Amino acid sequence: MPLPRISPSDAKLLIDNGALLIDIRELEEHARERIPGSRNHPLTNLREGTISANAPAVIFHCKSGNRSALNARLLANATKDVDAFVIDGGIDGWKAAGLPIVKDSLQPIELDRQVHIVAGIITLIATFLGYFINPVFYGVSAVVAVALIITGMTGSSAIKKVMRVMPWNKIHAS
Repeated sequence: MPLPRISPSDAKLLIDNGALLIDIRELEEHARERIPGSRNHPLTNLREGTISANAPAVIFHCKSGNRSALNARLLANATKDVDAFVIDGGIDGWKAAGLPIVKDSLQPIELDRQVHIVAGIITLIATFLGYFINPVFYGVSAVVAVALIITGMTGSSAIKKVMRVMPWNKIHAS
């Protein structure tokens, strides 16, 4: 059961009239860029009845709207007895509509991006080492490829879990 999509401008009107805005992206995504007044409830932590709202409506958003659309049933179940909507286009649609956002470039970049960067660097180094030093290093690239395949199939990333606890990934008070 999909939640109704709402345009960013209509969402802004509802928010100005007391609707609750929920950002379902991960903590580091929300810390780095967010819609003013949004509350962060990462999708990974949402359960049935998690959102108790003393508001006329609850509006969810993610980055592009895909995460919200794919998880509409979970979002609907997280908010009982209140109208719920999804911002069409997510925060990207909000920005495209010229509506305000809060950016904090001192916050860490998204963990998924960090994982891609680390996997790319390891693969590139292993390829060069395999070519110039010893072909055994090609095996490192194969291990990274297998890790990425497992991540894609299971949705769980060991690299991401390790990256999350690194000192540069501490969320700074805004």
